[in-house]
Amino acid sequence: MSKSTIKQFNTTGPCVPEKHYMLPVLPRLPEKEVNKMINGQYYFVMRAPRQSGKTTCLKLLTQKINSEGIYYALFCSLASLQIITDRNEAITAVYDKINQSMSASQIPLIKDKADTYDSLPGITSPNRKIRIIISRLCEDLDKDLIIFFDEADCLINGGLISFLSQLRDGFIDRTEPGNKFPRSIALVGMRDVRDYFCQVRPDLDSKGLASPFNVKKKVFTLANFTRSEIGTLYRQHTEASGQIFEESAIDRAWYWSEGQPWLVNSLADEVVDNILQNDYSLTIDGKLIDKAAEVLIKRRDTHIDSLLERLKEPRISQIVESVIMGKPRLPVSVTVDDRQYALELGLLKRKSGVLKAANPIYQEVILRTLSFGYEEDEFGQTPKLTKSKRWVKGGRLDMKALLKEFQRYWRENSGVIDSIEGYPEALAHLVLGAFFQRILNGGVESLQREYALGRRRLDFCAKFNGVNYPVELKIKSNQRLNNSLKQIRNYMDVCGADEGWLVIFDNDITIDWNDKLYWDTKNIRGKTIHIVGC
Repeated sequence: MSKSTIKQFNTTGPCVPEKHYMLPVLPRLPEKEVNKMINGQYYFVMRAPRQSGKTTCLKLLTQKINSEGIYYALFCSLASLQIITDRNEAITAVYDKINQSMSASQIPLIKDKADTYDSLPGITSPNRKIRIIISRLCEDLDKDLIIFFDEADCLINGGLISFLSQLRDGFIDRTEPGNKFPRSIALVGMRDVRDYFCQVRPDLDSKGLASPFNVKKKVFTLANFTRSEIGTLYRQHTEASGQIFEESAIDRAWYWSEGQPWLVNSLADEVVDNILQNDYSLTIDGKLIDKAAEVLIKRRDTHIDSLLERLKEPRISQIVESVIMGKPRLPVSVTVDDRQYALELGLLKRKSGVLKAANPIYQEVILRTLSFGYEEDEFGQTPKLTKSKRWVKGGRLDMKALLKEFQRYWRENSGVIDSIEGYPEALAHLVLGAFFQRILNGGVESLQREYALGRRRLDFCAKFNGVNYPVELKIKSNQRLNNSLKQIRNYMDVCGADEGWLVIFDNDITIDWNDKLYWDTKNIRGKTIHIVGC
Protein backbone atom coordinates (compact mmCIF):
# COMPACT_ATOMS: atom_id res chain seq x y z
CA MET A 1 0.00 0.00 0.00
CA SER A 2 1.41 3.41 -0.95
CA LYS A 3 1.71 6.18 1.61
CA SER A 4 -0.87 8.23 -0.31
CA THR A 5 -3.54 5.56 0.25
CA ILE A 6 -2.86 5.02 3.97
CA LYS A 7 -5.45 6.58 6.26
CA GLN A 8 -4.64 9.38 8.67
CA PHE A 9 -5.22 10.15 12.32
CA ASN A 10 -7.93 12.80 12.25
CA THR A 11 -7.19 16.13 13.95
CA THR A 12 -9.52 18.38 11.92
CA GLY A 13 -13.28 18.12 11.86
CA PRO A 14 -15.58 15.09 11.59
CA CYS A 15 -14.11 11.69 10.76
CA VAL A 16 -14.46 10.34 7.23
CA PRO A 17 -14.35 6.51 7.28
CA GLU A 18 -12.61 6.30 3.91
CA LYS A 19 -9.91 8.77 4.98
CA HIS A 20 -9.40 8.43 8.72
CA TYR A 21 -8.64 5.78 11.31
CA MET A 22 -11.64 5.67 13.60
CA LEU A 23 -13.34 3.61 16.25
CA PRO A 24 -17.04 2.75 16.18
CA VAL A 25 -18.66 5.96 17.40
CA LEU A 26 -22.15 4.88 18.42
CA PRO A 27 -20.96 2.56 21.24
CA ARG A 28 -19.57 5.67 22.96
CA LEU A 29 -23.17 6.80 23.44
CA PRO A 30 -25.57 5.19 25.91
CA GLU A 31 -27.48 3.91 22.86
CA LYS A 32 -30.21 2.16 24.84
CA GLU A 33 -30.96 5.38 26.68
CA VAL A 34 -31.01 7.39 23.45
CA ASN A 35 -33.41 4.87 21.96
CA LYS A 36 -35.61 5.28 25.03
CA MET A 37 -35.71 9.02 24.41
CA ILE A 38 -36.72 8.53 20.78
CA ASN A 39 -39.25 5.78 21.42
CA GLY A 40 -40.71 7.76 24.31
CA GLN A 41 -41.01 10.93 22.18
CA TYR A 42 -38.74 12.92 24.49
CA TYR A 43 -36.46 15.87 23.78
CA PHE A 44 -32.93 15.62 25.17
CA VAL A 45 -29.43 17.09 25.22
CA MET A 46 -26.15 15.52 24.13
CA ARG A 47 -22.98 17.22 25.26
CA ALA A 48 -19.23 16.63 25.10
CA PRO A 49 -16.11 18.83 24.99
CA ARG A 50 -14.91 20.25 21.71
CA GLN A 51 -13.60 17.79 19.10
CA SER A 52 -14.58 14.67 20.96
CA GLY A 53 -16.58 13.09 18.12
CA LYS A 54 -20.03 14.68 18.51
CA THR A 55 -20.56 15.56 14.84
CA THR A 56 -19.24 12.22 13.60
CA CYS A 57 -21.55 10.46 16.04
CA LEU A 58 -24.61 12.49 15.02
CA LYS A 59 -24.10 11.91 11.32
CA LEU A 60 -23.75 8.17 11.83
CA LEU A 61 -26.76 8.12 14.15
CA THR A 62 -28.78 9.99 11.51
CA GLN A 63 -27.77 7.43 8.87
CA LYS A 64 -28.60 4.54 11.19
CA ILE A 65 -32.08 5.82 12.01
CA ASN A 66 -32.87 6.51 8.36
CA SER A 67 -31.61 3.08 7.30
CA GLU A 68 -33.84 1.33 9.87
CA GLY A 69 -36.92 2.86 8.22
CA ILE A 70 -39.00 3.38 11.37
CA TYR A 71 -38.44 7.14 11.66
CA TYR A 72 -36.84 9.90 9.63
CA ALA A 73 -33.79 11.72 11.02
CA LEU A 74 -32.38 15.11 10.05
CA PHE A 75 -28.92 16.43 10.98
CA CYS A 76 -28.63 20.24 11.18
CA SER A 77 -25.42 22.04 12.18
CA LEU A 78 -25.60 25.54 13.67
CA ALA A 79 -21.81 25.85 14.01
CA SER A 80 -21.50 28.95 11.81
CA LEU A 81 -24.04 31.04 13.74
CA GLN A 82 -21.91 31.98 16.75
CA ILE A 83 -21.13 35.52 15.58
CA ILE A 84 -24.77 36.54 15.00
CA THR A 85 -26.01 38.77 17.80
CA ASP A 86 -29.23 40.14 16.24
CA ARG A 87 -32.27 38.01 17.07
CA ASN A 88 -34.05 38.32 13.73
CA GLU A 89 -30.87 37.65 11.78
CA ALA A 90 -30.10 34.59 13.94
CA ILE A 91 -33.58 33.09 13.46
CA THR A 92 -33.38 33.63 9.70
CA ALA A 93 -29.96 31.93 9.71
CA VAL A 94 -31.36 28.92 11.62
CA TYR A 95 -34.23 28.73 9.13
CA ASP A 96 -31.73 28.73 6.26
CA LYS A 97 -29.69 26.01 7.98
CA ILE A 98 -32.75 23.81 8.31
CA ASN A 99 -33.46 24.28 4.61
CA GLN A 100 -29.84 23.45 3.74
CA SER A 101 -30.00 20.31 5.88
CA MET A 102 -33.22 19.24 4.16
CA SER A 103 -31.56 19.77 0.78
CA ALA A 104 -28.60 17.58 1.84
CA SER A 105 -30.80 14.82 3.28
CA GLN A 106 -30.56 11.32 1.85
CA ILE A 107 -34.33 10.97 2.25
CA PRO A 108 -35.98 12.08 -1.04
CA LEU A 109 -39.20 13.16 0.66
CA ILE A 110 -37.26 15.53 2.95
CA LYS A 111 -34.89 16.67 0.20
CA ASP A 112 -37.77 17.60 -2.13
CA LYS A 113 -39.33 19.86 0.51
CA ALA A 114 -36.28 22.13 0.84
CA ASP A 115 -37.04 25.79 0.06
CA THR A 116 -40.75 25.09 -0.47
CA TYR A 117 -42.07 26.73 2.70
CA ASP A 118 -40.91 30.32 2.11
CA SER A 119 -44.40 31.63 1.30
CA LEU A 120 -46.32 30.00 4.15
CA PRO A 121 -48.50 32.34 6.25
CA GLY A 122 -46.58 33.70 9.22
CA ILE A 123 -43.21 32.46 7.96
CA THR A 124 -41.75 35.98 8.01
CA SER A 125 -42.29 36.32 11.78
CA PRO A 126 -39.06 35.63 13.74
CA ASN A 127 -41.19 34.41 16.65
CA ARG A 128 -42.75 31.65 14.52
CA LYS A 129 -40.33 31.03 11.65
CA ILE A 130 -38.56 27.95 13.07
CA ARG A 131 -41.70 26.42 14.49
CA ILE A 132 -43.59 26.81 11.19
CA ILE A 133 -40.96 25.19 8.94
CA ILE A 134 -40.49 22.25 11.32
CA SER A 135 -44.24 21.77 11.83
CA ARG A 136 -44.96 21.84 8.11
CA LEU A 137 -42.15 19.38 7.36
CA CYS A 138 -43.59 16.97 9.95
CA GLU A 139 -47.03 17.33 8.35
CA ASP A 140 -45.62 16.41 4.92
CA LEU A 141 -43.78 13.30 6.10
CA ASP A 142 -45.26 9.82 6.39
CA LYS A 143 -43.13 8.93 9.42
CA ASP A 144 -42.19 10.70 12.64
CA LEU A 145 -39.15 13.01 12.45
CA ILE A 146 -36.11 13.26 14.73
CA ILE A 147 -33.85 16.32 14.48
CA PHE A 148 -30.29 16.60 15.78
CA PHE A 149 -29.22 20.24 16.12
CA ASP A 150 -25.41 20.13 16.24
CA GLU A 151 -23.46 22.97 17.91
CA ALA A 152 -26.74 24.35 19.27
CA ASP A 153 -24.85 26.30 21.91
CA CYS A 154 -23.39 28.59 19.23
CA LEU A 155 -26.58 30.65 19.32
CA ILE A 156 -26.55 33.60 21.72
CA ASN A 157 -28.75 36.34 23.16
CA GLY A 158 -32.22 36.89 21.70
CA GLY A 159 -31.69 34.43 18.87
CA LEU A 160 -30.99 31.70 21.40
CA ILE A 161 -34.11 32.45 23.46
CA SER A 162 -36.36 32.62 20.41
CA PHE A 163 -34.99 29.35 18.99
CA LEU A 164 -35.42 27.43 22.25
CA SER A 165 -38.83 28.96 22.90
CA GLN A 166 -40.15 27.90 19.49
CA LEU A 167 -38.93 24.34 20.05
CA ARG A 168 -40.56 24.27 23.48
CA ASP A 169 -43.88 25.64 22.17
CA GLY A 170 -43.89 23.09 19.34
CA PHE A 171 -43.22 20.30 21.84
CA ILE A 172 -46.13 21.40 24.05
CA ASP A 173 -48.64 22.03 21.22
CA ARG A 174 -48.00 18.73 19.45
CA THR A 175 -50.36 17.09 21.94
CA GLU A 176 -53.27 18.98 20.38
CA PRO A 177 -55.13 17.21 17.55
CA GLY A 178 -53.79 18.15 14.13
CA ASN A 179 -50.56 19.68 15.41
CA LYS A 180 -47.34 18.09 14.17
CA PHE A 181 -43.83 18.47 15.55
CA PRO A 182 -40.77 16.18 15.74
CA ARG A 183 -41.03 13.01 17.74
CA SER A 184 -37.69 13.85 19.30
CA ILE A 185 -35.19 16.72 19.16
CA ALA A 186 -31.64 16.62 20.50
CA LEU A 187 -29.65 19.78 21.19
CA VAL A 188 -25.98 18.95 20.89
CA GLY A 189 -22.96 20.98 21.95
CA MET A 190 -20.33 21.43 24.61
CA ARG A 191 -22.78 22.33 27.35
CA ASP A 192 -26.09 21.38 28.86
CA VAL A 193 -28.97 23.56 27.68
CA ARG A 194 -29.25 24.80 31.28
CA ASP A 195 -26.07 26.75 30.68
CA TYR A 196 -27.12 28.16 27.30
CA PHE A 197 -29.53 30.40 29.14
CA CYS A 198 -26.77 31.66 31.40
CA GLN A 199 -25.40 33.54 28.40
CA VAL A 200 -28.41 35.83 28.36
CA ARG A 201 -29.32 35.83 32.06
CA PRO A 202 -25.99 35.61 33.94
CA ASP A 203 -27.59 37.04 37.07
CA LEU A 204 -29.62 33.89 37.74
CA ASP A 205 -28.47 31.77 40.67
CA SER A 206 -29.94 28.66 39.07
CA LYS A 207 -29.70 28.92 35.34
CA GLY A 208 -32.10 26.11 34.60
CA LEU A 209 -35.23 27.34 36.36
CA ALA A 210 -36.24 29.96 33.81
CA SER A 211 -34.89 28.19 30.74
CA PRO A 212 -37.05 28.54 27.61
CA PHE A 213 -36.26 24.86 26.86
CA ASN A 214 -37.46 23.20 30.03
CA VAL A 215 -38.89 20.20 28.18
CA LYS A 216 -35.66 18.19 27.97
CA LYS A 217 -35.82 14.75 29.51
CA LYS A 218 -32.15 13.82 29.92
CA VAL A 219 -28.57 14.90 29.26
CA PHE A 220 -26.13 12.46 27.64
CA THR A 221 -22.43 12.69 27.00
CA LEU A 222 -19.87 10.96 24.80
CA ALA A 223 -17.36 8.83 26.65
CA ASN A 224 -13.63 9.29 26.11
CA PHE A 225 -11.59 6.45 24.66
CA THR A 226 -10.44 3.74 27.03
CA ARG A 227 -6.82 2.59 27.13
CA SER A 228 -7.87 -0.50 25.19
CA GLU A 229 -9.63 1.60 22.53
CA ILE A 230 -6.50 3.72 22.05
CA GLY A 231 -4.59 0.51 21.32
CA THR A 232 -7.28 -0.58 18.85
CA LEU A 233 -7.12 2.76 17.05
CA TYR A 234 -3.32 2.77 16.85
CA ARG A 235 -3.24 -0.82 15.62
CA GLN A 236 -5.34 0.22 12.63
CA HIS A 237 -2.30 2.21 11.50
CA THR A 238 -0.04 -0.78 12.17
CA GLU A 239 -2.25 -3.00 10.04
CA ALA A 240 -2.28 -0.43 7.21
CA SER A 241 1.40 0.56 7.25
CA GLY A 242 3.31 -2.04 9.23
CA GLN A 243 4.50 0.63 11.68
CA ILE A 244 4.43 -0.68 15.24
CA PHE A 245 3.14 1.16 18.30
CA GLU A 246 4.81 -0.38 21.35
CA GLU A 247 2.72 -0.95 24.46
CA SER A 248 4.70 1.85 26.12
CA ALA A 249 3.43 4.25 23.41
CA ILE A 250 -0.18 3.29 24.13
CA ASP A 251 0.45 3.67 27.87
CA ARG A 252 1.88 7.17 27.43
CA ALA A 253 -0.88 8.22 25.04
CA TRP A 254 -3.40 7.12 27.67
CA TYR A 255 -1.47 8.97 30.38
CA TRP A 256 -1.26 12.27 28.49
CA SER A 257 -4.75 12.30 26.97
CA GLU A 258 -6.86 10.23 29.39
CA GLY A 259 -8.70 9.18 26.25
CA GLN A 260 -9.74 12.63 24.94
CA PRO A 261 -10.27 11.75 21.24
CA TRP A 262 -8.61 14.79 19.66
CA LEU A 263 -5.54 14.42 21.88
CA VAL A 264 -5.31 10.67 21.18
CA ASN A 265 -5.30 11.33 17.43
CA SER A 266 -3.02 14.36 17.65
CA LEU A 267 -0.34 12.53 19.63
CA ALA A 268 -0.19 9.75 17.04
CA ASP A 269 -0.36 12.17 14.11
CA GLU A 270 2.48 14.28 15.50
CA VAL A 271 4.74 11.23 15.86
CA VAL A 272 3.88 9.58 12.53
CA ASP A 273 3.66 12.62 10.30
CA ASN A 274 6.03 15.18 11.82
CA ILE A 275 8.55 13.54 14.16
CA LEU A 276 9.15 10.39 12.08
CA GLN A 277 8.24 11.98 8.73
CA ASN A 278 6.07 9.00 7.69
CA ASP A 279 8.97 6.56 7.89
CA TYR A 280 6.89 3.48 8.69
CA SER A 281 9.97 1.32 9.29
CA LEU A 282 10.52 3.10 12.62
CA THR A 283 8.86 1.78 15.78
CA ILE A 284 6.90 4.18 17.98
CA ASP A 285 7.64 3.97 21.71
CA GLY A 286 6.59 5.87 24.81
CA LYS A 287 9.42 8.41 24.55
CA LEU A 288 8.19 9.52 21.13
CA ILE A 289 4.67 10.01 22.52
CA ASP A 290 6.16 12.09 25.35
CA LYS A 291 7.96 14.19 22.77
CA ALA A 292 4.72 14.67 20.84
CA ALA A 293 2.93 15.72 24.03
CA GLU A 294 5.50 18.45 24.64
CA VAL A 295 5.01 19.67 21.07
CA LEU A 296 1.23 19.87 21.55
CA ILE A 297 1.65 21.71 24.85
CA LYS A 298 3.93 24.31 23.26
CA ARG A 299 2.06 24.61 19.96
CA ARG A 300 -1.40 25.11 21.47
CA ASP A 301 -3.45 24.22 18.42
CA THR A 302 -6.88 25.75 17.83
CA HIS A 303 -8.53 22.98 19.83
CA ILE A 304 -6.51 23.85 22.94
CA ASP A 305 -6.59 27.61 22.40
CA SER A 306 -10.38 27.60 22.22
CA LEU A 307 -10.49 25.98 25.66
CA LEU A 308 -7.89 28.34 27.12
CA GLU A 309 -9.93 31.37 26.08
CA ARG A 310 -12.36 30.27 28.78
CA LEU A 311 -9.70 30.86 31.44
CA LYS A 312 -10.44 34.58 31.12
CA GLU A 313 -14.09 34.15 32.12
CA PRO A 314 -14.63 35.10 35.81
CA ARG A 315 -16.84 32.09 36.47
CA ILE A 316 -14.04 29.83 35.22
CA SER A 317 -11.05 31.71 36.66
CA GLN A 318 -12.27 31.52 40.26
CA ILE A 319 -12.69 27.75 39.93
CA VAL A 320 -9.38 27.13 38.17
CA GLU A 321 -7.50 29.34 40.64
CA SER A 322 -8.94 27.37 43.56
CA VAL A 323 -7.94 24.10 41.89
CA ILE A 324 -4.38 25.37 41.24
CA MET A 325 -4.09 26.52 44.84
CA GLY A 326 -5.38 23.17 46.11
CA LYS A 327 -7.95 24.93 48.30
CA PRO A 328 -10.18 22.65 50.37
CA ARG A 329 -13.32 24.09 48.76
CA LEU A 330 -14.50 26.46 46.04
CA PRO A 331 -15.42 30.11 46.82
CA VAL A 332 -19.00 30.65 48.00
CA SER A 333 -19.61 32.75 44.87
CA VAL A 334 -19.23 29.64 42.68
CA THR A 335 -22.62 28.14 41.88
CA VAL A 336 -23.40 24.54 41.06
CA ASP A 337 -23.98 25.64 37.47
CA ASP A 338 -20.57 27.35 37.31
CA ARG A 339 -18.87 24.15 38.41
CA GLN A 340 -20.88 22.06 35.95
CA TYR A 341 -20.01 24.53 33.19
CA ALA A 342 -16.27 24.05 33.85
CA LEU A 343 -16.72 20.29 33.69
CA GLU A 344 -18.78 20.42 30.50
CA LEU A 345 -16.15 22.51 28.73
CA GLY A 346 -13.71 19.67 29.31
CA LEU A 347 -11.10 21.78 31.10
CA LEU A 348 -11.62 20.01 34.41
CA LYS A 349 -12.87 16.66 35.62
CA ARG A 350 -14.16 15.32 38.90
CA LYS A 351 -12.39 12.26 40.24
CA SER A 352 -13.24 10.74 43.62
CA GLY A 353 -15.08 13.95 44.46
CA VAL A 354 -12.05 16.13 43.63
CA LEU A 355 -11.81 18.69 40.83
CA LYS A 356 -8.62 18.57 38.79
CA ALA A 357 -7.38 19.24 35.25
CA ALA A 358 -9.06 16.95 32.70
CA ASN A 359 -5.75 15.43 31.60
CA PRO A 360 -2.00 16.07 31.97
CA ILE A 361 -1.79 18.00 28.68
CA TYR A 362 -4.51 20.46 29.69
CA GLN A 363 -3.00 20.58 33.18
CA GLU A 364 0.35 21.73 31.85
CA VAL A 365 -1.09 24.07 29.24
CA ILE A 366 -3.25 25.86 31.82
CA LEU A 367 -0.27 26.61 34.04
CA ARG A 368 2.00 27.63 31.17
CA THR A 369 -0.67 29.85 29.65
CA LEU A 370 -1.33 31.71 32.87
CA SER A 371 2.39 32.18 33.61
CA PHE A 372 3.57 32.71 30.03
CA GLY A 373 4.68 36.33 30.48
CA TYR A 374 6.85 35.45 33.46
CA GLU A 375 8.42 32.46 31.77
CA GLU A 376 9.38 34.50 28.72
CA ASP A 377 10.25 37.89 30.24
CA GLU A 378 10.90 37.90 33.97
CA PHE A 379 13.62 35.24 33.97
CA GLY A 380 15.24 36.16 30.67
CA GLN A 381 18.52 37.09 32.38
CA THR A 382 18.76 33.82 34.28
CA PRO A 383 20.61 31.19 32.19
CA LYS A 384 18.80 28.00 31.21
CA LEU A 385 19.97 24.58 32.27
CA THR A 386 21.02 23.83 28.69
CA LYS A 387 23.27 26.91 28.58
CA SER A 388 24.90 26.88 32.00
CA LYS A 389 26.58 24.36 34.30
CA ARG A 390 25.54 26.56 37.19
CA TRP A 391 22.51 24.37 37.96
CA VAL A 392 24.31 21.00 37.87
CA LYS A 393 26.63 19.65 40.54
CA GLY A 394 28.17 16.17 40.42
CA GLY A 395 25.81 15.08 37.66
CA ARG A 396 22.73 16.08 39.68
CA LEU A 397 20.49 19.10 39.64
CA ASP A 398 21.68 21.63 42.18
CA MET A 399 18.26 22.35 43.63
CA LYS A 400 19.73 24.51 46.37
CA ALA A 401 21.29 26.85 43.80
CA LEU A 402 18.04 26.94 41.82
CA LEU A 403 15.82 27.71 44.79
CA LYS A 404 18.28 30.19 46.31
CA GLU A 405 18.13 32.02 42.97
CA PHE A 406 14.35 32.05 43.15
CA GLN A 407 14.41 33.31 46.76
CA ARG A 408 16.57 36.22 45.60
CA TYR A 409 14.22 36.99 42.71
CA TRP A 410 11.10 36.73 44.86
CA ARG A 411 12.49 39.10 47.49
CA GLU A 412 13.41 41.71 44.88
CA ASN A 413 10.30 41.49 42.72
CA SER A 414 7.28 40.04 44.54
CA GLY A 415 6.12 43.48 45.66
CA VAL A 416 6.10 44.99 42.18
CA ILE A 417 5.14 42.21 39.78
CA ASP A 418 1.59 42.43 38.48
CA SER A 419 -1.00 39.90 39.50
CA ILE A 420 -2.20 37.63 36.73
CA GLU A 421 -5.66 38.86 35.79
CA GLY A 422 -8.29 36.65 37.36
CA TYR A 423 -5.72 34.66 39.36
CA PRO A 424 -4.32 36.98 42.08
CA GLU A 425 -4.03 34.33 44.80
CA ALA A 426 -2.20 31.88 42.54
CA LEU A 427 0.54 34.37 41.63
CA ALA A 428 3.30 32.80 43.75
CA HIS A 429 2.52 29.32 42.46
CA LEU A 430 2.44 30.44 38.84
CA VAL A 431 5.65 32.49 39.07
CA LEU A 432 7.64 29.66 40.68
CA GLY A 433 6.24 27.31 38.04
CA ALA A 434 7.33 29.72 35.31
CA PHE A 435 10.80 29.88 36.88
CA PHE A 436 11.23 26.11 36.79
CA GLN A 437 9.79 25.91 33.29
CA ARG A 438 12.09 28.63 31.92
CA ILE A 439 15.29 27.35 33.55
CA LEU A 440 14.80 23.60 33.20
CA ASN A 441 12.92 23.40 29.89
CA GLY A 442 14.87 21.27 27.43
CA GLY A 443 17.45 20.27 30.03
CA VAL A 444 15.48 17.74 32.04
CA GLU A 445 13.86 14.51 30.91
CA SER A 446 10.49 15.75 32.14
CA LEU A 447 8.90 18.40 34.33
CA GLN A 448 5.49 17.37 35.60
CA ARG A 449 3.06 19.39 37.67
CA GLU A 450 -0.08 18.31 39.51
CA TYR A 451 -2.87 20.23 41.17
CA ALA A 452 -6.36 19.43 42.43
CA LEU A 453 -8.98 21.03 44.65
CA GLY A 454 -8.55 19.89 48.24
CA ARG A 455 -4.86 18.98 48.01
CA ARG A 456 -3.80 22.30 49.63
CA ARG A 457 -0.69 22.32 47.47
CA LEU A 458 0.81 22.32 43.97
CA ASP A 459 3.33 19.60 43.13
CA PHE A 460 6.29 19.65 40.72
CA CYS A 461 8.56 16.78 39.79
CA ALA A 462 11.60 17.22 37.56
CA LYS A 463 13.53 14.22 36.23
CA PHE A 464 17.22 14.64 35.43
CA ASN A 465 19.68 11.85 34.64
CA GLY A 466 17.11 9.32 35.84
CA VAL A 467 16.64 10.98 39.25
CA ASN A 468 13.33 12.54 40.37
CA TYR A 469 13.31 15.92 42.15
CA PRO A 470 9.92 16.47 43.84
CA VAL A 471 8.93 19.99 44.89
CA GLU A 472 5.78 20.92 46.78
CA LEU A 473 4.42 24.49 46.97
CA LYS A 474 2.27 25.81 49.80
CA ILE A 475 0.95 29.12 51.05
CA LYS A 476 1.66 29.55 54.76
CA SER A 477 -1.55 29.18 56.72
CA ASN A 478 -2.76 27.76 59.99
CA GLN A 479 -2.05 24.28 58.71
CA ARG A 480 0.59 22.67 60.89
CA LEU A 481 4.06 22.14 59.43
CA ASN A 482 3.93 18.47 60.39
CA ASN A 483 0.97 17.99 58.03
CA SER A 484 2.92 19.63 55.20
CA LEU A 485 5.94 17.45 55.88
CA LYS A 486 3.73 14.37 55.81
CA GLN A 487 2.29 15.44 52.46
CA ILE A 488 5.68 16.04 50.82
CA ARG A 489 6.97 12.75 52.20
CA ASN A 490 4.01 10.92 50.67
CA TYR A 491 4.66 12.70 47.39
CA MET A 492 8.31 11.62 47.55
CA ASP A 493 7.16 8.01 47.97
CA VAL A 494 5.03 8.36 44.82
CA CYS A 495 8.00 9.82 42.92
CA GLY A 496 10.44 7.25 44.26
CA ALA A 497 12.68 9.99 45.66
CA ASP A 498 14.73 10.13 48.87
CA GLU A 499 15.14 13.93 48.74
CA GLY A 500 12.40 16.54 48.37
CA TRP A 501 11.76 20.30 48.67
CA LEU A 502 8.86 22.01 50.43
CA VAL A 503 8.52 25.66 49.34
CA ILE A 504 6.36 27.75 51.68
CA PHE A 505 5.24 31.25 50.64
CA ASP A 506 4.44 33.72 53.42
CA ASN A 507 2.13 36.49 52.13
CA ASP A 508 2.12 38.44 55.41
CA ILE A 509 3.56 41.86 54.45
CA THR A 510 4.32 42.65 58.11
CA ILE A 511 6.92 39.88 58.30
CA ASP A 512 10.52 40.92 57.64
CA TRP A 513 12.17 39.31 54.60
CA ASN A 514 15.01 38.02 56.75
CA ASP A 515 12.42 35.93 58.57
CA LYS A 516 10.56 34.90 55.42
CA LEU A 517 13.62 33.63 53.57
CA TYR A 518 15.16 30.59 55.19
CA TRP A 519 16.43 27.08 54.45
CA ASP A 520 15.86 24.22 56.86
CA THR A 521 16.67 20.55 56.28
CA LYS A 522 15.04 17.68 58.11
CA ASN A 523 15.49 13.92 58.00
CA ILE A 524 12.21 12.09 58.43
CA ARG A 525 12.28 8.30 58.44
CA GLY A 526 15.13 8.09 55.94
CA LYS A 527 13.85 10.94 53.72
CA THR A 528 15.67 14.27 53.39
CA ILE A 529 13.27 17.21 53.18
CA HIS A 530 14.42 20.79 52.56
CA ILE A 531 12.01 23.50 53.76
CA VAL A 532 12.45 26.65 51.67
CA GLY A 533 10.87 29.87 52.91
CA CYS A 534 9.77 32.54 50.43
